[in-house]
Amino acid sequence: MIANMEQMSLPQLEVCSSKMLEENYETICWGCGLRLLLPSYSPVYKCGWCGAITNDMVKQHTRHWFDCCHAFGNRFFVLIVVCIILSIICGGVWAVYPVVFSTISLSSVFHSISTFILASGTLASYFLAAFRPAGPPPIISWGNYEVVGKGGLDNYSLCQFCLKPKSEQTHHCSSCKTCVLNMDHHCPFIGNCVGATNHHHFITFLFFALVSNIYVLLMSIYAGILVWPTLAYVPIDPVFAVRSANVFNIIKAFLHALMRSSVVLSARAVALIYLIVASISVAVGIGLLFFQQVQLLYSGKTYIDSLKYRSNGAVEALPLSRGWGNLFRIFGSGHPIFWLLPKKFKSSPSSMKSH
Repeated sequence: MIANMEQMSLPQLEVCSSKMLEENYETICWGCGLRLLLPSYSPVYKCGWCGAITNDMVKQHTRHWFDCCHAFGNRFFVLIVVCIILSIICGGVWAVYPVVFSTISLSSVFHSISTFILASGTLASYFLAAFRPAGPPPIISWGNYEVVGKGGLDNYSLCQFCLKPKSEQTHHCSSCKTCVLNMDHHCPFIGNCVGATNHHHFITFLFFALVSNIYVLLMSIYAGILVWPTLAYVPIDPVFAVRSANVFNIIKAFLHALMRSSVVLSARAVALIYLIVASISVAVGIGLLFFQQVQLLYSGKTYIDSLKYRSNGAVEALPLSRGWGNLFRIFGSGHPIFWLLPKKFKSSPSSMKSH
């Protein structure tokens, strides 16, 4: 191309350059405000100065009237979850402790301390995960060449909802109506997104809630055995039942006796039944979610990342390292014993050495 241009005369060069200018596409970069001259029109282009990516194919979105209803639904879920947590805590204290610990002893003191730690840890981590901002992106200057340095907005794009720069690690949540840094997912049960600033509290809440429900389940079963009325078994010969392989007769007799004795149940026994059913249901759901979150953390990715790299029903291999070292990205580099504490109160090795 250069050799051919050298052989051209001056008038021929002027005609060629004018044709190239006619084919060029002129636009303005949203990141630094500089005038860009593209070889041809392209809906997606990157600024050579600030590195901002423009995508004209994405349409600007507007808010609708049902956004307020969506926000109300998030807070309604939070209210329901808080009521369930308080009912399990208060119901366990009222129904279990008078039965199991009728007198003050070393065992009762130990279980009282355990109950206080589990209850306070569950409530504190839940409120921090629900009401703390999930991960507001850093405030950066943009839109003016004088304040944007070279490469200052490298791989940033313009959020069509917030009309602000958005990095590759930032996603816009349509429910929270804001961009979230390192967004994992939007959880309706906390009415908030799980992002960079509250991911630690969300994992901590799942851990405390899982351990608390297992503890409530075991204590409720033990108290239920002590409270439940004496079973009036239907007369049956167990040797004859086993020999005739009629095991269903034994199960039928046990269920019949259970139903007969449930007629005279006290209010405390009914509360224990609720605690057993509720703790099993919550423990199963939270246990599956906790296992999924730990698996994603071990893989070094978020839930959105796992959906982003899914194609044709198969999950592609992510260019991320796997290992327990990825937990430090969420919990920090401190000792694991401090991981259950709120993040701003956690002790780091440097602070521990200074003390």
